[in-house]
Amino acid sequence: MRIVVCIKQVPGTNEVKMDPVTNTIIRENIPAIINPFDTYAIEEAVRIKEKLGAHVTGLSMGIPAAQHMLREAIALGIDEGVLLTDRKFAGADTLATSYTLSKGIEKIGGCDLIICGKHASDGDTAQVGASLAITLNIAYASDISKIIEIKQDSMHCMKITDDGYEEIEIQLPALITVVKEINMPRLPSIKSMKAAKMAEIEIADIASVKADEHRAGLKGSPTQVRRTFVPVHEVESAEIEGTAEEKAEKIAELLLSIEI
Repeated sequence: MRIVVCIKQVPGTNEVKMDPVTNTIIRENIPAIINPFDTYAIEEAVRIKEKLGAHVTGLSMGIPAAQHMLREAIALGIDEGVLLTDRKFAGADTLATSYTLSKGIEKIGGCDLIICGKHASDGDTAQVGASLAITLNIAYASDISKIIEIKQDSMHCMKITDDGYEEIEIQLPALITVVKEINMPRLPSIKSMKAAKMAEIEIADIASVKADEHRAGLKGSPTQVRRTFVPVHEVESAEIEGTAEEKAEKIAELLLSIEI
């Protein structure tokens, strides 16, 4: 079995800056970490590997510095890392991102199962998983909280719903997004961290994955951020004095004067 885990590098701080021209996050020279939700996807892929002998590839699209993040994932137990990096990938929305990831998966020869975190902590759209599955024309299920059994051509899972839980069966190949309830991510050992430092990360640009530049990056993004800002919350207060009856009357007058 071949498994691909989609891993995103996200800012490790809330104090991020935006490019005034592209309205995208400036990722250079800021602390970066593995998207917290992706750590559950990594752990689940490694558990399947340990149980069934699967081969796990970590796939990411990002700047060259994201190689360090993929080495962290190797230290956690995945077998190899592939980084899609090219200036033409920059500024991608969720549609362009899923297209580029699909080309990366095609480049490595496809897979039986793709595991993604529920969503990224910086964008919080939860759209890439579903979009990637549709792009690859494979089965998809979100919010998986437990993998009960994996067979040669299907998998039995537990899915969180608005009303509780639902048991589902998915035909492979498939893509699932997992929630944090699925497992407890492990910590890397000193031995695995040393080995990961020596690991070679495969680098792929837009030409090597044979992607259409009009479907990737900013050019391939039908949705774009026009403006970003920090919401301003203005609070007005009033001090009310008098007897209980006078206070009640003044409060009533204030409530009636509020425009909704």
